[in-house]
Amino acid sequence: MARHDDDDVVVVEKRGSAVGPFLWGLAIGAAVALLFAPMSGQELRGEIRTRGRRLKAMAQDKAEELEEMFSENLRKARAKVEEEVESARGKVREGRQFAHDVADASRSAAATAREELERRLAEAREARRAGKRPSGDEEPVA
Repeated sequence: MARHDDDDVVVVEKRGSAVGPFLWGLAIGAAVALLFAPMSGQELRGEIRTRGRRLKAMAQDKAEELEEMFSENLRKARAKVEEEVESARGKVREGRQFAHDVADASRSAAATAREELERRLAEAREARRAGKRPSGDEEPVA
């Protein structure tokens, strides 16, 4: 006989709200209790009406609770999204400022390098006109 110890086992759990089944159970239990209660037809109809009103009131209370819960969760989610959006905007502003700073620094470095190059070219031209080497040696150029 072969043993299957290496087989994977998958367990699926379904989670949902307990409010719906609770209300259904409450309604079914109330209906069964009314049907087996020793009452006259008129008393039974009155009791059904009374319990129906109570059940309706309970359902409305639960609906209001759910609405409040959803509203609160929606408010929290909206606040979290707004916080994240503001954080992203701040990071974009920081990135733009950093890019501007880098661009300014590169322009400044390019200007300094250009000035240095122009200065050296001017020195080389001057040295050439004077008949000297630009490296600083005093030998005349032929």
